[in-house]
Amino acid sequence: MERFVGYRCSVCKREFLPGQVTYTCPEDGGNLDVILDYDSIRQKYQAEDLVSRPEESLWRYLPLLPVPCPDGEGTPLRAAGWTPVYHLDRLAEKLGLKSLWLKDESRNPTASFKDRASAVVVARARTVGMDVVVTASTGNAGAALAGMSAAVGQKAVIFAPKTAPPAKVAQLLIYGAKVILVDGTYDQAFDLTIKAAEAFGWYCRNTGYNPFTAEGKKTAAFEIWEWFRCLEEERGKLSVFVSVGDGNIISGIHKGFKDLQTLGWLEDMPRLFGVQAEGSAAIANAFHAGTEKITPISASTIADSISVDLPRDGVRAVRAARETGGSYITVTDNEILQAIASLGPLGIFCEPAGAAAYAGLVKAVAQGSIPSDDTILVINTGSGLKDIRAAMQAVPSAPVIEPTLEAVRKVV
Repeated sequence: MERFVGYRCSVCKREFLPGQVTYTCPEDGGNLDVILDYDSIRQKYQAEDLVSRPEESLWRYLPLLPVPCPDGEGTPLRAAGWTPVYHLDRLAEKLGLKSLWLKDESRNPTASFKDRASAVVVARARTVGMDVVVTASTGNAGAALAGMSAAVGQKAVIFAPKTAPPAKVAQLLIYGAKVILVDGTYDQAFDLTIKAAEAFGWYCRNTGYNPFTAEGKKTAAFEIWEWFRCLEEERGKLSVFVSVGDGNIISGIHKGFKDLQTLGWLEDMPRLFGVQAEGSAAIANAFHAGTEKITPISASTIADSISVDLPRDGVRAVRAARETGGSYITVTDNEILQAIASLGPLGIFCEPAGAAAYAGLVKAVAQGSIPSDDTILVINTGSGLKDIRAAMQAVPSAPVIEPTLEAVRKVV
């Protein structure tokens, strides 16, 4: 790939050629940023060249990606991304906001944001000739890898905690991946995955470990940029709220905006607000302590997708908020359930991690930490169908009645 020229360590800033490293910095274990040949891209393309491309998927932004466009035309691999944005005018009025929108990543092929990363990682695996791709996951990343791999006949192995929601495990199995349930935490499954990849020569997709995951996730920033520049209403400062677990989604979105800024196509950097569950807030803790040192915690939250003891992309996640003028917000599990219930009547069904972003916005408004005239975009990272048990906790149970009209009158 001519536009992919190497990596830069996010900690020590040392640079490497594409073939010198694969996952993290050999000096300090820091996450690697993919370096593109921005001068070459700028000479060959203008912003209008991208927004006029007909493909309605993340591959619309191929000139800004470090992988070739994969085969599998007409498959889920080529359908990831280009998710809809909805106007939440009723909730905006309730919260006293001028402009509130939601980007619904549940519309991806396997119903979560993680399809973006997996599509790019599978493309990379095929480029470098890897037969098997492996990942650790609480469900969404694994389902995304399993689905994207199945689309092109790639072998996938998924390590998931045995406590992962059954609906997510079902996805892994249906897509034909080799599923191994670990009697332990996500973090233990993560470490085991790395060992297995080294032992068996597999390509590791692990979030916050493989640098190409952020390259997939940054495509959401490109879509947000394209949506915002075409927004017909009066625009305020753009503030983006996103749930955070290991930190790779918010760091990926930040990378996308930085790519656009480097190319001269983005004038005003959006503010990024990370939202963590109170029971899994290692990154928020570091942010508010004014440090980049991520101290592990014992995570416990209903939002399994963002339940992480030691976030693997914590440093870049802290910077994503700090360098954009954003912040971190923590929410309780009860606030997450309330957010699920608030978004449902608008036709949006979120899993707990997705609803956490909206819960964070509600808290930010209550604290007076977000200007009312900002243009607010909340990202729902996954479908509520991923975790029905949590969804049922968010709403009253349905009444059971006798099959008579009189019984109906009593309940309506």
